[in-house]
Amino acid sequence: MIISKEHIFKISKNILPFSDAGSTNFSLFQLLRLSLFQISVGMATVMLAGTLNRVMIVELLVPASLVAIMIAIPVLIAPLRTFYGHKSDTYKSFIGWKRIPYMWFGSLFQFGGLAIMPFAIIILSGDQTVGPSWAGEVLVAIAFLFTGIGMHITQTVGLALAADRATKENRPRVVALLYFMFLFGMGISAVVIGILLADFSKLRLIQVVQGSAVLTLILNLVAVWRQEQIIINQQKNDKSEKFFLSWKKFISDRKTNSLIWVVFWGTLAFSMQDVLLEPYGGQILGLSVSETTNLTGVWALGALLGLALAANNSKKTVSSVSNAMTALLIGIVGFSAIIFSSPMQFPFLYFLGTLFIGFGTGLFSVSLLIIAMALSSKTNLGSGFILGSWGAAQAIGAGLGIAVGGILRDVVNKIALSGYLGSTFENNSIGYIFVYHLEILFIFITLIVLGMLSQEINKRKIKDHDQKSFGLTEIPS
Repeated sequence: MIISKEHIFKISKNILPFSDAGSTNFSLFQLLRLSLFQISVGMATVMLAGTLNRVMIVELLVPASLVAIMIAIPVLIAPLRTFYGHKSDTYKSFIGWKRIPYMWFGSLFQFGGLAIMPFAIIILSGDQTVGPSWAGEVLVAIAFLFTGIGMHITQTVGLALAADRATKENRPRVVALLYFMFLFGMGISAVVIGILLADFSKLRLIQVVQGSAVLTLILNLVAVWRQEQIIINQQKNDKSEKFFLSWKKFISDRKTNSLIWVVFWGTLAFSMQDVLLEPYGGQILGLSVSETTNLTGVWALGALLGLALAANNSKKTVSSVSNAMTALLIGIVGFSAIIFSSPMQFPFLYFLGTLFIGFGTGLFSVSLLIIAMALSSKTNLGSGFILGSWGAAQAIGAGLGIAVGGILRDVVNKIALSGYLGSTFENNSIGYIFVYHLEILFIFITLIVLGMLSQEINKRKIKDHDQKSFGLTEIPS
């Protein structure tokens, strides 16, 4: 039996990850190169929410409340994603670009924030000889603000550029690859930065953070190089639709409105446990630090399994709305397993629940991003506007969920341990369990809003995918 070149090519497409994500006008090499912006955003996310969080509190002894305020700054400016997405839709430069100028300025903000951040943090820790006492707080706030603005602009405009270039047939593959690259960027950055800062010193902190700033600029420049077609347009910008007119259309459109509420409620539901899972395992189930540290790997495995289900369902032409509903139902099972792990003192349920939550989070995020890209191609609002609104809703939901989850856990625990709820509830697990039950409630609210979105999509006959098969190309090896 002679194996032809066509047979070999067909086999490689079904085995290699993302091998058929490219198209005629958007090759796999161009897509992989564009996806580098997700690595830079993932690196900045780890830096803000993980590395610098720990360094400021533990090594530099900055008050935790002040650190929490600084970390909240990038979340508070998330609504700007909609504005910059709209600007990238309507911008008409004499050079002929509309997305790349915003990618460039987003990269500069991200670079500038990271470049001044280590010095600002050192001043904030009290290592200051001249200047006002409030200089550290102001400088760190500016650094976090600039980095946050850069992340929001870069990710919004980068996704919009990918949506511009992707076809309807390969859109789910593009979304899967971009989502995977964001997770990959976070994972590899966490490992590398952790190794580099193992022998901590202030000089090493400056080197690592500023090195990340330089790498951000390099990655984003390589990502956007020759990615956008040059269209010379000498018309002035005053004919472009104003932002507030687009916003009025957006909030009056039931399908886009429903999408944003689904993203917000779903992200809120899945995010409230982010700061509680590891403390729950240690305080309630008595697990060691090394055992609870494995949760990140379990969660990531669940997210990859979510991609696998998306691939299998796409073969059967199951819509992204159905995938999102499946993700939410799996999330309910995950939170229920974690809740029952406490009275049963059965850690296996705790890890199984974490796996299901990661599964639900990954599948939900990918499904809603596919729907957002589909809507952006069917409306006159522009892909930057729709994807910016999607990103803003996700960021606000995540930030609010983390903050509310931590606060509610402390408040409910204090009430329970004071005996106001009776002797039955007088233990440390009540605050955690209350938050997990609240997350299940929010998932049911998300299901209701998802039903409204599904009705609007069916009414407008919007398809989120047209490909005949999805194969194994979405699943990272």
